[in-house]
Amino acid sequence: MTHRRSDVALTALAPITWGTTYLVTAELLPADRPLWSGAVRALPAGLLLLALTRRRPHGVWWGRAALLGALNIGAFFPLLFVAAYRLPGGTAAVLGAVQPLLVVALTVALLRDRPGRPALLAAVAAPAGVGLVVLRPDAGLDPLGLAAGLAGTAAMAAGLVLTRRWGRPSGVGTLTVTSWQLVAGGLLILPVAAAVEGAPPAPDGPALLGYAWLGLVGTALAYALWFRGAARLPATRVSVLGALSPLTAATLGWLVLGEALGPAQLAGFAVAVAAMVLGQLPGRAGGGRRHRQPASNRRQSSVATPSGRAPGGSSAAAANGSVKRCAAAGPAACDRSSSQRTSSADQPRPGRAAISRTRRRPTRVSSS
Repeated sequence: MTHRRSDVALTALAPITWGTTYLVTAELLPADRPLWSGAVRALPAGLLLLALTRRRPHGVWWGRAALLGALNIGAFFPLLFVAAYRLPGGTAAVLGAVQPLLVVALTVALLRDRPGRPALLAAVAAPAGVGLVVLRPDAGLDPLGLAAGLAGTAAMAAGLVLTRRWGRPSGVGTLTVTSWQLVAGGLLILPVAAAVEGAPPAPDGPALLGYAWLGLVGTALAYALWFRGAARLPATRVSVLGALSPLTAATLGWLVLGEALGPAQLAGFAVAVAAMVLGQLPGRAGGGRRHRQPASNRRQSSVATPSGRAPGGSSAAAANGSVKRCAAAGPAACDRSSSQRTSSADQPRPGRAAISRTRRRPTRVSSS
């Protein structure tokens, strides 16, 4: 339990750090170069981690690292910037908060796992709470912005579920896998930024400070913590923590920029925080699959001991049943000579362990 709480706390630091992106971008970075900001944010951080870890992908992980980098970085960053430029910040934040719902659907489709009731309730309540915090009456609904926001959210949701499904190669740490994805994603953004925005901007002092924060803390550290949590925790529990990003942005806007937080925003904070707490509670999925008994245990429970008795309590149960049958059928039914007339097909062959009759029925395993 202590390890799980520490995993949740460390994972939560990632969206909290991402929540500073809005303030840093608005105050320090060039306003007209979002794609270059994404490339500068991802690629140097990935190259730095790659230089520190000195491990390259091998085998199937070349393709997996490229796909995860495209989903989590290469597609997510540009789509996020398109949504942010074409939609009010509140609308874009709510689209990002829908990620837990998409993760629930992908968890069922890809992992064949049904999330429990707490996870389902949290997936619905989190975007509702975020909506109360960030949405305003004049929020626009630009179709292209909505499509980009939903596509970016779906890309990162798929990346999160696939990260949970594939884990990482044996003997390879989280920083190494993070470096692969950042490099792959940054290399995908680079030509798009050059084609759309032209030459990279010449950064000034504040921009260098902003890029350093977003690259080292908001990307290298934050994504390492996020991927670590994705490998250790259920995807539904990780995704609901993403609501901390817009909540952090709203809090910084109130503290630094003097933005107002009324009763509706405070109520939304309470709903979103409660959803995140609810999402971390363990819950059994209704009708979900049962865990298969390990093969070694199944063999041990079905194979009799050398004395011909099933191990453990099975022999006692069989003996008790035999006594009851004898008492009901009379002494002749339990005569030793009658047991010797049993067909040889029912007798164990020499050199093979006898199969216990009490374990003849196979263990039922749910097909779901």
